[in-house]
Amino acid sequence: QVQLVESGGGLVQPGGSLRLSCAASGIIFSIYTMGWYRQAPGKQRELVARITSMGAIDYADFVKGRFTISRDNAKNTVYLQMASLKPEDTAVYYCNAVMGPLERWGQGTLVTVSS
Repeated sequence: QVQLVESGGGLVQPGGSLRLSCAASGIIFSIYTMGWYRQAPGKQRELVARITSMGAIDYADFVKGRFTISRDNAKNTVYLQMASLKPEDTAVYYCNAVMGPLERWGQGTLVTVSS
């Protein structure tokens, strides 16, 4: 059974940092493109960052220079290091795994940026 389990969300003040983790099981993690998406209230889900099996990385323009995605294939885990957080970064953050037509989602973790 495929599972993607996110952790690390929470409440943080503007300008603060958080690190999200997504632990995968039931897949051959190293061959999947792993991504982080987010969905704010009343908005569509949007790509934040993704990293391919070869290590190529894409970032959404709104997080460039602030967020860093990385993966540890030995631990079947993908990370999202978030810095200089803004109130507009408040959203549920979802982990995504894609390989060809196969796609899986995690249950999401809430990040709230507020003073």
